[in-house]
Parts: sequence; C-alpha cells; structure tokens
Amino acid sequence: MVGGQSPQSAATEREWCHETVQDVSRTFALTVDALEEPMASRICVGYLLCRVADTIEDSTSMSPARQASLLRTYDRVLALDDDTTVEMFREDVADVLPEELDADWTVVAEAPRVVRAFESLDTDAQDAIRPTVREMTTGMAGFVERYADEGGLRIQTLSELEEYCWYVAGTVGELVTELLADDAAPDDAETMREHARSFALLLQLVNVAKDVQPDYYEENNVYLPAEWLAEQELDPEDVAEPANAGRVGMVVQRVTERARGYADGAHRWLEAMPTTRGNTLAAWSVPFLLAVGTMRELSERPADVVVDGDVKVSRAEVYAVLERVHGDFDRAALATLRETIENRPLA
Repeated sequence: MVGGQSPQSAATEREWCHETVQDVSRTFALTVDALEEPMASRICVGYLLCRVADTIEDSTSMSPARQASLLRTYDRVLALDDDTTVEMFREDVADVLPEELDADWTVVAEAPRVVRAFESLDTDAQDAIRPTVREMTTGMAGFVERYADEGGLRIQTLSELEEYCWYVAGTVGELVTELLADDAAPDDAETMREHARSFALLLQLVNVAKDVQPDYYEENNVYLPAEWLAEQELDPEDVAEPANAGRVGMVVQRVTERARGYADGAHRWLEAMPTTRGNTLAAWSVPFLLAVGTMRELSERPADVVVDGDVKVSRAEVYAVLERVHGDFDRAALATLRETIENRPLA
C-alpha cells in the first residue's frame, strides 16, 4: 500500500491530476509535460495543492472572513500534527462551490483526490511540498484578513507586493528547489536556494503587470502598488478605466522593470538545477522565456493592459519557443534564446 492506497488507486489519482492540470493552466501544463517521472507527478500534484488555496483566495463569491477560515482549515489538513482531514475541508467548502464548476473549482471540489495523490508520493517529495504549500496557504489567509474591509486586495507598497508575490509564487519556487536540491552539487544547491525567489518573483511580477484588468474585474484585486499609483494621481479603483491607460501604463512599466531585475537571478537558478529524477532544463526554461518575451511586450505597449486587457507574446512565438526548447536543450541555448527574445519576437 502507498499512503494507505493500493498502487493502482494511487496511479489513478495521479493520472487524474495530470489530466486536470491541462484544463487548470495550459501554461503550467507545458512545464509538467516537459518533465519525466517521478518529477512530473511531484510537480503536477504540488501545483494542484497550491491551486486549491489560490482559487479560494481569488474568489469574490464569499466574505474575506470565510475565505480566511477555509484557507486555515486547508492548512490544518496538511499539518502532520492535526486531526483535520481533507474530507472535513470538503464538507466545509461545499456551500461555496459554484453550481457549475470550472476547472479551478473542480480542483477544490476534488481536493480529496489531490490530497490522496499527494499522499501517494514518496516521503521525500511530501516533506519538500508540504511546508511550502502550508506557507502559501497561511500567507494568503493573512492577506485576505489584512484587506477584509476592502473586499479585495489593495496592495499599498512595493515591499508589500513582493511579500504577496512570495506567498503566491515564491513558495512554489522554493518547493521546486527543495525537490531538486538533494540531487545537486553543494554549490549548485546553494545557488538554487539563493535564486529560487528570483525565478518565482520574475514570473509573478510579470503576471501582476499584464493582468491588471482581469485582476480588478474578475477578482476585485489591485496589485499595482498604491504608492506608485498615487504618484500618477490615481487611486486603486482607477486602474481599469481606459481614460487612465497612459498613467496606469507608467506604473505597469515600473513593475515590469522590477520583474526584469530578477531575470539574471532566475537564469542562474535555471543553470544550477540538476536534470535528474525526471527533471529537465526545458520544462522550466519555457515559462522563463515566455516571461522574458512578455516583459518585452509590456515595455513596448504598457497602456494596452488597460485598453486591451491582454498583453502577452503571440501564439506564434509560444510555438516557436516550444519548438526550440526540447529534451536536449542546454544552457548555452538558453542564453542565446533569452538574448534574442529580449530584443524581438522569436520567429
């Protein structure tokens, strides 16, 4: 038995996770698809564990107090010294599930399956994943409580933005690092731990910069720092108004530049990671290179995050990246591609 399950049952739950991640995040699914076992299942299951918390934190259909309560219940499910079960969490969350479940809410509704898949992983993987998911979950709960009176997040300062980015993304970078560090040479393991934050904050700050409109309208969250908006004589409630596109774009440019400052550290993280136990350089290079391309687009047309609500690399460029980044992709090729994509779309 594995984690109290038969090998067949454990394989079924992991297979469900692999199928589900395709609907939850096509971008992250590209990473999972580029991995081999056992890393593919470790990363896939770890990501879906995080997605449960993320979906609750992003919800606008319940009060902040209810969000925080559910997040703290979910945290207790993952604690080794607590009797809270995932079935208890599932009962607790039942009344806030939408009548029609999208991909994200399906993961929440099927949290018992995700947890069973997690419990089927080897002990080392569980020990690496558990603390990072718990740190994310409690960090999100703290932010929800901090802005309970606002009804949504209203980030005030750059330091607060990066604190938030740490909880929602930095912890994932730490998770990946801890899954890989034992296989790395001591110097490389130290480099990975030093720069895991850079890799994660690069990706998350790019998301903050490009998703201003959907973050406001779909989640009632404003991540652009209020102190930077104020310098443009804007309030957080002004960020999605087309008439303010130029001034919001100035703040978007500042966030983009902050993200760009983490690119070198993220690159060093990639160069230090071992390609063992099914890990591949290609898997993590794809999101890195797409972030580099998105920063290029954001720098050229920052106001479009308000006008169009959609600033990203073209589908053709995504396909071009995927074509260049494959199983035998190496570090020299990564440096060359990064330089190219920083300056022009990859054809």
